[in-house]
Amino acid sequence: MLIAANIIVFFFYFFQGITSLEYAMKTLGVIPIYIINGRRLWTLITSMFIHADILHLGGNMLYLYIFGDNVEDAFGRLKYLLFYFLCGFGASFFHILSIMVSLPNIRALNLRIPAVGASGAISGVLGAYMVLYPNARIRTLVMTWIITIVTIPAYYYIGAWFLYQFLMGIWSLTGLFSNVAFWAHVGGFITGILIVKLLRIKPKRRRRIIYRYYYVPVY
Repeated sequence: MLIAANIIVFFFYFFQGITSLEYAMKTLGVIPIYIINGRRLWTLITSMFIHADILHLGGNMLYLYIFGDNVEDAFGRLKYLLFYFLCGFGASFFHILSIMVSLPNIRALNLRIPAVGASGAISGVLGAYMVLYPNARIRTLVMTWIITIVTIPAYYYIGAWFLYQFLMGIWSLTGLFSNVAFWAHVGGFITGILIVKLLRIKPKRRRRIIYRYYYVPVY
């Protein structure tokens, strides 16, 4: 359902032209200065369904497809939907907080840049997956000088992903310009783990997961 909603919303604006897509990002995306002032709070939800381009959409939906169904099994459909949105809220909180503690010149710029995409909420799904199914095997396509395929436990793959997001987030605070909201990913991930721990969610259909393989690109 979430994947379908994201795809429908994206192509609704995409087929109207680039101007329409840009308008959607500006009006439906999270603009930090507005949220801080208590305005346009509804964008905390709408921003999760807006994507900048097809690659942005495709990458996010790939991860949601791979990891989301098993986390949904553990939560149940309605609780999973609430969990997903809470992770998105946590992601937005961390994103705005990171801007507030960044260098003044960076802060002034980023406070007015809209943040869009489902990646913050999906990061929460990844955090939950790592806790619930740490030993699930992921067949990973590693793109280096030589393309190789390795099979690794989920906690290695997701743990490495989180470490990259965290380190890039630290670097972004020094003034590195990036169109990736690394702290949103960090915040969503942490929120996902906390919710699983606080609610004591238990994995379901664990045997099915251990023998499930996916090709996940490493960038």
